Amino acid sequence: MSAYFAALADALMAAEIFRPCLVLDRDRLDGNIALVKQRLAPDLGVRLVDKSLPCVPLLSHIAKALATNRFMTFHPPLTQAVLDAFSEGDLLYGKPMPVGAAKAALTRGGAGCWSRVCWLIDTPERLAEYGALAAALNAELRFAFEVDVGLHRGGFRDPAEINALTIPKGLLCDGIMAYEAHAPEIPGLFGGAAKALKQASAKAAGFAAVLDPDQRRILNIGGSKTALLHGGGVANEVSIGSAFVLPKDFDMPGLEGFQPAAFIATPILKALDPMLPGPPAVSRALQGLGLFPRKGCYLYGGKWMAEPVFPEGMKPNGLMGLSSNQQFMGLPAGADVKPGDYAFLRPTQSEAVLQHFGAIAVFSAGSIVEVWPVLPMG
Repeated sequence: MSAYFAALADALMAAEIFRPCLVLDRDRLDGNIALVKQRLAPDLGVRLVDKSLPCVPLLSHIAKALATNRFMTFHPPLTQAVLDAFSEGDLLYGKPMPVGAAKAALTRGGAGCWSRVCWLIDTPERLAEYGALAAALNAELRFAFEVDVGLHRGGFRDPAEINALTIPKGLLCDGIMAYEAHAPEIPGLFGGAAKALKQASAKAAGFAAVLDPDQRRILNIGGSKTALLHGGGVANEVSIGSAFVLPKDFDMPGLEGFQPAAFIATPILKALDPMLPGPPAVSRALQGLGLFPRKGCYLYGGKWMAEPVFPEGMKPNGLMGLSSNQQFMGLPAGADVKPGDYAFLRPTQSEAVLQHFGAIAVFSAGSIVEVWPVLPMG
């Protein structure tokens, strides 16, 4: 591990990057893409999740490798950017948008490119609202039903609910979106992930069965934690985003063998024998009790959604707290750290974190080879 992060540090120094940044290891990314290709069921397409990979060159790199033009989108500014960047892109919303947000996007973004967007409908009331919007704009709007296959985060719970609906004029049904992020969390006592996934797939099939054949273009299921565990069901596509860069929250059995490909790198500003404010005796007493470190450092920035990975043994301290300006980190007594060295943290998630630092520094074969701009937050 030390040699890997030393190589990243050398590359950052050679590229004269002396500030907090997001480093993407393109070689590890390519390894993760290869695992997706290897493990994905042959009957499933891949829909790339833009919120988890909010960078057009990153999306392009993966889309080209997987020969896909499908994207799952969650936020109109990102939707517009993806539509602009991918002229053949087919976009599905992963959450229902307020009808006002849909109206604003359609009137500002141009009906032409937004015709490639499939909206998400989770209730009869939202279906009626989107029907009224289609009538007001004299436009055809595509949509998919959000269906509940066990997560219980909203959406239609029973196929009979959909079967009883009358779809308003101007709305075209493209299929269903089923998400089963709960499955990996189901304890073995209740059947575990395998049983939960089997149940979710069966429920999705029930919803698909009430749709006409021309309403089944999109039969979407899964996310990064479960996509590679599917196959043989009714679904024709899965959504994958975070798995390609493997933030810490995605260390799951379904992604065994994948490697972390994104890290926060930041210079160490100060390395010192730490002392709490107040009488020195208090600090010494707490150190003696193992509650306060005898060695520490201050980082350039901090308070990120990330966990420290290098220097080894580096960790925050509750007595000092967190800071987004200069974060204190405790170090093992034997740590060899000096100002100007780099510290590395592994993001717990990729969405939002990848956008936090502006452009992404792309690492490959020992060097920073490219700088990739990220999509806007909003």
